[in-house]
Amino acid sequence: MRRLTLILAVAASPAAAATGPFVSLSNTDFVVLLAFLLFVGFLVYMKVPGMIGGLLDKRADAITAELNEAKALREEAQTLLASYERKHREVQEHSERIIVAAHEEAKLAAEQAKKDLEATVARRLASAGDQIASAQAKVVKEVRDEAVQVAIAAARDVIAKQMTAASGNALIDDAISTVEAKLH
Repeated sequence: MRRLTLILAVAASPAAAATGPFVSLSNTDFVVLLAFLLFVGFLVYMKVPGMIGGLLDKRADAITAELNEAKALREEAQTLLASYERKHREVQEHSERIIVAAHEEAKLAAEQAKKDLEATVARRLASAGDQIASAQAKVVKEVRDEAVQVAIAAARDVIAKQMTAASGNALIDDAISTVEAKLH
């Protein structure tokens, strides 16, 4: 530090610009040089460069402490980040398992709904078949009843045209004797 100050003092010397003898109190350049050297000497005597160095060392130590604290905070942040990323992966895997399970449940529910629908359709078809059979039997009965009514009416007309009073009386007597024989 002292060498640097001395080199700067000599290099910055305005002696080359002055006229006349340099080492003289009437030369202002020489007086300024002496004042500057006395000032620098006073600063060295008062240990100002040491104090400045100490302050710079304190500042360097504070910066180092801040850097160490920043490194510690960074490491802590990286640890937290890794922890959150791990948790994120776990949550993502869990959500994927939930989605797969939901797809399987939906598939099973769809299959069960399909089976239920098929059973419902089968029941309705059976019910419709029963209703058709019932309606068919009803229609057949109605047709038979109508046919019987037509046949009775036709038979009545035929019998009425062909029957005489004597043959009617003979049929009545024959029917009465048949009923008596069956009842006794």
